[in-house]
This record gives sequence, structure tokens and C-alpha cells, in this order.
Amino acid sequence: MDNTNNKEELLEGEGETKPTKVKKVKEKDEEEKPKKLTPMDAILLDSANPPSIGETVEGPVIGIEKAAIYVDLFPYGTGIIYGREFMNARDVIKKVNIGDMIAAKIVDREAIHGYIELSLKEARQAQIWNEAEIAMNEKRIFELPVKEANKGGLMIDWQGLTGFLPASQLKTEHYPRVEDGDKDKILDGLRKLVGKKISVAIIGAVPKENKLIFSEKSPELKAKEKIIERYTVGDIVTGKVTGIVDFGLFLKIEDGLEGLVHISEIDWALVEDPKAHFKVGDSVTAKIIEIKEGKISLSVKALKDNPWKGAEGRYKKGDVVEGVIIKYNKHGALASIEEGIAGLVHISEFGSDDKLRTTLELGKTYKFKIMLFDQKEQKMALSFNTKSENQELGSKN
Repeated sequence: MDNTNNKEELLEGEGETKPTKVKKVKEKDEEEKPKKLTPMDAILLDSANPPSIGETVEGPVIGIEKAAIYVDLFPYGTGIIYGREFMNARDVIKKVNIGDMIAAKIVDREAIHGYIELSLKEARQAQIWNEAEIAMNEKRIFELPVKEANKGGLMIDWQGLTGFLPASQLKTEHYPRVEDGDKDKILDGLRKLVGKKISVAIIGAVPKENKLIFSEKSPELKAKEKIIERYTVGDIVTGKVTGIVDFGLFLKIEDGLEGLVHISEIDWALVEDPKAHFKVGDSVTAKIIEIKEGKISLSVKALKDNPWKGAEGRYKKGDVVEGVIIKYNKHGALASIEEGIAGLVHISEFGSDDKLRTTLELGKTYKFKIMLFDQKEQKMALSFNTKSENQELGSKN
């Protein structure tokens, strides 16, 4: 269709521009006779079954107008992209010229004036989903930027489709190292990846549900599972410290495998800052205490003598002991009786947190009465309210 001789009379209605009349295609020479059909053309016209709605067809562009584009779908007729479908594909249509071959999806076989209505956008999306399935089966790797983050993971764009990368599918170095799985802190960590490019593979493509799922570690995960199979709970391993956080330290056991030493597993004595005990690059020997869901938990203190072992012979309920105040918490104050053994002085003895902190100062030594001593559970309760022993003894450091 000639772009200058076939202008369409348009009406605005209900948010869409619809063609109300389309003139017949004129040849450059007004007197030129219509092209004579070949015998093969005649056979095709007689035997052709019109394509169904949803099928993708292909043909050359024969007309481009202000709000419509025409495609030759011989022998089925002429296709038209107009109205909402034209608006949806306007970015693509800007690059289309007369004679270009385009693929489009049929959305209506009997559109206005007998045209076959087409959707360029739907055809392109169908093609992209097909490419996604091929990429998934071939395990292709893409370098893609992170668009945004939410509490569940990351949003990534690919070929105009927005896909989701669950946080569980991030590599170890990208997964936010957050104690107790605090979702707000995890989100803060994920937001640091926005704008950065990461290597991902498609692991799920469901066009009907518009779901595109990515993974950053699918090949790595299988390799990691094979590595983990070589270890069991109780094994002693030596690794290098790769990271230190508030809640512990990470040890690289071997390439592709990392374990966590929680702060409570660093030493029998109270540890408040792991950085005061280790630095990145240190070689540390630890014991595997748990293997769960592809994660290894380690303990350094498990390789040291447990100070609670045999302590029942040294302490019992009713004994008066000396202790150094080493920490406050919401329940009261912790007093260290000896290296690795501490008891709780409950806040209820003082009425308020301020009164407790004023009476029992950090680093100072006091006398306490043992109210509970449980070696098995490694628990001890202390009381400061004794008759004659509740005087400050001063710091013994």
C-alpha cells in the first residue's frame, strides 16, 4: 500500500483511533491492469486455510499511516495493526519501513473492513519467551544489571521482560550476611546490588504466568552440593577467614565452600567483637557442628576445653563467689566467675536498669550468691542481695 495515496480517515473513539474507511491500493500507474494470478497463486487461494487467532504470521509491510500499518498476508488477505495494538508497538513501528518483513500475532480474523487485525507486540513477546526457553535449556549465562530490590530478591530486565532473582539464588558473596534472617537488613544488603551487573542464568520461564526466574548460582550450587557431600558433622577443618561480621566470621574451607563460625561459637568466654579475635586472611581450625540446607556451621570453641566441664565440683547453689561485671543485657548483668563461666544477676533485684548499672559497674568485682548452677545447661543465676558480702571488691584487672 502506498503511504501517500492511501490515507485513512480516522475517528477518535473511546481512547482508540480506529480506521473507518480504507481506500483500495492504487498502483503507481492508474491504468496498469491488476497483476495476473499464476496457476500456483490460484491453487493457494482456493486451498488456503485462514490462520487462527493466536498464530504468528509473517509478511511485508505495504502501508504505513499515522495510526495504522498494513501487512501483506497473501494468500489470506491484508493484516492491519491499529488502535491499541498500534500504540503498544509504537516504539517498534518507528523503525519499520515499507517492504520490511515483520512477524505479528493474529488477534482478530475479521477486523474492520475485512482486514486481519495483528499484534506486533504479542508476536515479539512470544518470540522472546521462546528465546528464554532455549536459553534456559542451553544454560546460557547473561551479564545483566540489577533493576531493583525487594525483600524477596532482585528484579532484572531481559529482552524487555522483567524477571525475578530470589535471594536464595544469589552467590555466597552477594547474599547479605545478616544474623537471624532480619528481612529489613537483608533488603538493605540487596539494595547495594542495584545498578550492578551480575552473571545470571534463566531457570524458569512460564509465559502464561508472565514468570521469568533467574539464578546466579545454579551451576555453582550443584558443584557445592558435591563438595559438601565429602564432609560430615564432627569433621575438623582448617580455612581462611574471608569475612568478619557482627555475628561471626566466615571461613573458606576450600574453593566453592564456605562455613560460618557464629559469635557464640568463637570462644567459651564472652565475645562481643569477632574482629578483636580474628582478621581477614587468618588461618583458623574449626569443627563442623551442623550441615543443613547447603550451609555449614563451624565451632572454634568446640576444639577448646569446656570450662563448664567439672565445674559442678567447684560450685554449687548457696556458694558465695566473686565475679567481674562483663556485660549488661535486657535481663540484667553478666558476671564472670572464671574464664568461660558467667552468671546472670537479674534486673528484678534492682527495680530498674539505671539502678542496676549504677550499683554494678562494668569491669568491677563484687561478691554474689549462687542461686542456680546447672552444669549440663551451662546456666548460673547469681544474687547480689546478700547480707554481708554485697560490698564492692574493686577491679581485679
